[in-house]
Amino acid sequence: MIHQYLKTSLSDDATLTGYIIDNSPEIDADKTRPAVVICPGGGYAFVSAREAEPVAIQMVARGFQAFVLHYSVAPARFPTQLLELAESVKIVRQHAAEWHIDPEQIIAAGFSAGGHIAAGLGTLWHGELLKKYGYDAQEIQPNGLLLSYAVLTSGQFAHRGSMVNLLGADFKDDNKRACQSLENQVDEYTPKAFMWTTFTDHAVSMENTLMFAEALRRHNINFELHVFPAGSHGLSLGNEESQKKGNLDNIQPEVQVWPDLFTTWVKNQIEK
Repeated sequence: MIHQYLKTSLSDDATLTGYIIDNSPEIDADKTRPAVVICPGGGYAFVSAREAEPVAIQMVARGFQAFVLHYSVAPARFPTQLLELAESVKIVRQHAAEWHIDPEQIIAAGFSAGGHIAAGLGTLWHGELLKKYGYDAQEIQPNGLLLSYAVLTSGQFAHRGSMVNLLGADFKDDNKRACQSLENQVDEYTPKAFMWTTFTDHAVSMENTLMFAEALRRHNINFELHVFPAGSHGLSLGNEESQKKGNLDNIQPEVQVWPDLFTTWVKNQIEK
C-alpha cells in the first residue's frame, strides 16, 4: 500500500492523506479502483480521528482507494471547507492514472458535519460559486455520495452548533443560513447517494437524511437509504476500532454492516 500525505494549495490547515493500493503484475498490473474521499465529522469545530483512518482502512480492505481530508475548522468559515474538498477531488482525479483510480468513480464521503461538506460538493459542483473560484466542473464532480448521519439542513432540524461554526456572524443572516439547507440545493446533476443514519440519533436527527432523500426522489436520482433502529450520533464503524475511549455507546452491532452494504451499492450503481 502506498501512503500519500499531501498539502492542498488552499490552506496550511488542510491536508489530504491517501491510502492507496498498489498494483501487482501477479494480480492485475492495470487494475483501476473507485476512490472514496472521506470528510470526518466534528461539528466544524474539529476533525474526528474516529471517522478518519479507521474508515479509510475499511474502505481499502473492500477494494477502494481511500483519502481522508483534514479540512479547516472554525474560525474558518464557508465556503473554505467546500473549496478544500473540491480541491481534493481535483487532486485525486488528476492523479487517477498514477494512483490506479477510475476517474469516473470518485465518491465524496462525509460523516456528520463532514457529510455537509460532501453533500455540498454533490449539489454545488456545477454551480456559480465554485466557478467563481476557478474550478472546472468536470474536475471536481463527485460520481457518488456516501452520507453517514450527515448534517444536511439548516432549518427546523438543523444541528445548530455546526451551522454556527460554519457561518460565524452570517448565521444570523436568514438567507445565508437558508443556503446551507442542502435538500433545497439538490437538482438533476446531484450524484447518486448511499445514506445511513439511526432512529435514535438525538444530535443530528434522521430528518436531515430523510429530507435529502426526498429531494433526490423528486429529481429521480437513485439512492440507497438505511435507518438503523438504534444508535447514538457519531458511530463511525460502530465497533471497537472507532470507539471513543470509554464510550460504549459507540459500539452498535446493527450498524456494523454499512461498509459492506456501501460496497455492494458502489458495485451496482457506480461501477456498472
